[in-house]
Amino acid sequence: MADDSSDFARSMGIATSGLRAQAGRMRVISENIANADSTAPTAAGDPYRRKVPTFSSTLDRTLDAKVVALGKVRTDQSAFRVKYEPSNPAADAAGNVKYPNVNPLIEMTDMRDAQRSYEANLNIISATRRMIQRTLDILKA
Repeated sequence: MADDSSDFARSMGIATSGLRAQAGRMRVISENIANADSTAPTAAGDPYRRKVPTFSSTLDRTLDAKVVALGKVRTDQSAFRVKYEPSNPAADAAGNVKYPNVNPLIEMTDMRDAQRSYEANLNIISATRRMIQRTLDILKA
């Protein structure tokens, strides 16, 4: 039983780390979506730059297992979208306005992927809880 309980704890710990990492990923994606149409605060300035979450793998010594965590959030260095809007306060001398390098379609696709990964980790936790409950029920009988 001691091995089983440590396996259950390890399984739940790994899945919990996945939940935290995917929740962080969804926060970054939400920020990108929220800023997709923002402009620079000053004329000819740079607007919001898309952020890209990364993941890191570390050894959790208490679980004796590798877990995942949200790593550094990097900025996407791709070009900004530019539109000719001479009446916009953020326009440069040529009348061009820079918009963030955020593609809402890509962000929504990433969000669905993060949501599915989050749900998969949640299902692992639920299944582990059911196994623990069944084990306790067998021990009571």
